[in-house]
Amino acid sequence: MFDLQTYLADGARWIESELDRLVPAAATRPADLHAAMRHSLFAGGKRLRPILCAACAEACGAPRAAALFPAAAIECLHTYTLIHDDLPCMDDDDLRRGVPTCHKVYGEATALLAGDALQALAFELAAQTPVAALEIVRELATAAGSRGVVGGQVEDMLGEHQPPDAERLRFIQQHKTGDLIVCACRMGVRAAGGSAAALGAATRYAAAAGEAFQVADDLLNATATAAQLGKAVGTDAAREKTTAVSVHGLAGAKKRLNDLVAEALAALADFPDDVAPLAALARHVAERKN
Repeated sequence: MFDLQTYLADGARWIESELDRLVPAAATRPADLHAAMRHSLFAGGKRLRPILCAACAEACGAPRAAALFPAAAIECLHTYTLIHDDLPCMDDDDLRRGVPTCHKVYGEATALLAGDALQALAFELAAQTPVAALEIVRELATAAGSRGVVGGQVEDMLGEHQPPDAERLRFIQQHKTGDLIVCACRMGVRAAGGSAAALGAATRYAAAAGEAFQVADDLLNATATAAQLGKAVGTDAAREKTTAVSVHGLAGAKKRLNDLVAEALAALADFPDDVAPLAALARHVAERKN
């Protein structure tokens, strides 16, 4: 029987060990910048995106090592978005993953530059992928830009103190969270030399799983405790943000979450190899407590 917790723990150890090797040491000049990058990169977290990247490579019959560079790249890019998301000019958060946010430890200017440097490092790493490097860099760039995660963050900020809006919610879910998850899965298929059918399956799976992840986040912000999440809760309602809960209500958001998990599971039929990790990860999104 497939053991998801063992798979997640092993995947997290793998990518953290590789990131430790690939990211400049904290003492490397400029030391404050590299220390700040590593502070946020190694502050914990589920490592969901690199694990999904590796799992999609495995579902195409390749070893996870084939997805090393895109997996490391997506985690660097994701961490940059978190550093910037926490800045005083955006969400102004003091905690991330239970530890002080980057700007609280290193100051706003260094945190901003640490995010910039992690974004640049993400592309440097993606370009080293032995297979389909150009396509993988293009996937990362599209997901990172104005039509991807940056556009989603802008709409998220514009949605504060506004009436609930289902169309804005869809845009935010797709771009702020979903695009990086879709990117992670598509890069894993490309790094494995996967087929067009597998690439389509990865896209459908990740689009549903990515939205489900955001809906679960919205539900946790509304219902969990700060101790469970390692950060403040109830902030979405306080900021009057556009979320699945504000648009659909608690019951409606829970139903949407379950429907999305079902969509993700249905997409797995077009992968040629073992999809047990991807299936378990989709179910885990709906069940997680942090």
